[in-house]
Amino acid sequence: MRVIFAGTPEFARVALEQLLAAGFTVPLVLSQPDRPAGRGMKLQASPVKQCALEHGIAVAQPRSLRLDGKYPEDAAAAQDALRNARADVMVVAAYGLILPQWVLDLPPKGCLNIHASLLPRWRGAAPIHRAIEAGDAETGVTIMQMDAGLDTGAMLLAQRLPIGPADTTATLHDRLAALGGRLVVEALELAACGGLHAVPQPVEGITYAHKIEKSESAIDWALPAAVIARRIRAFDPFPGASTEAAGEAIKVWGCEMDSGLSAQGQLPGQVLAVGAEGVRIACGEGALRLTVLQRAGGKRLAAGDFLRGFDLQPGMVLGDSAARAAANPGA
Repeated sequence: MRVIFAGTPEFARVALEQLLAAGFTVPLVLSQPDRPAGRGMKLQASPVKQCALEHGIAVAQPRSLRLDGKYPEDAAAAQDALRNARADVMVVAAYGLILPQWVLDLPPKGCLNIHASLLPRWRGAAPIHRAIEAGDAETGVTIMQMDAGLDTGAMLLAQRLPIGPADTTATLHDRLAALGGRLVVEALELAACGGLHAVPQPVEGITYAHKIEKSESAIDWALPAAVIARRIRAFDPFPGASTEAAGEAIKVWGCEMDSGLSAQGQLPGQVLAVGAEGVRIACGEGALRLTVLQRAGGKRLAAGDFLRGFDLQPGMVLGDSAARAAANPGA
């Protein structure tokens, strides 16, 4: 079976590697244009493009696939490349461009999408982050027959995966990427022998995983400790949960629920205690012990190491200036 592959980040690279390992012929890969990255902001190829080049696969990087859009020359060149690939099917994983109808209709077996959730829950751009943030006990991967809607196509295969209490987006991403690669290989093998059957998505249980914005990174200490803890895990590695301490922005990468000290009567964000085991912080409900922190330009450090270079004392209030003013009304 000849497979066109469309994807960009590491999640998609894992699937491409598994398709190649399974013996599928991939004549063409689509990936997002190279982007500036790193300290020097030099143009860098996506993980999928790098993988394709390592395997000697042709790569197309159109800025758009809309023939009537802003870059019609890109779309026309991509159309020629797709037709010349003479593929049976197209596999899409975190590509980053909307596929117009002419693309969906081109391969005889259509376009299959690897989606990192149990559809119809968490349709959209950030299903891994939002599942952790919401406190879901499980997630999974759905192989979907793509249509013109936003993750609305019929389901072909799905497999569940538990979300552990310490899972971050980074750790869950890696497990889901491996699962997605295995599942799409299974789907294509079934499709080759006519054993793949589409099932419409349920109309109940639809939720949308909206794109993660950097503005979400600021910790609101007035929220319950359990909610903050989930967000810290959900925003690792991007955008990272942050707070202000002593006039400096710091990232919080690790925390644990803390029942050791009472936070009753304390201001949200107030430091209750500091020590090698962590920084205890009062929340709107309950308390958290921050265990891994990072200064701007520094490295992630265990709390004990962080405190050797950053003076946090009980009574200080983390967060915005309004919170600190409430803690020190006479200042």
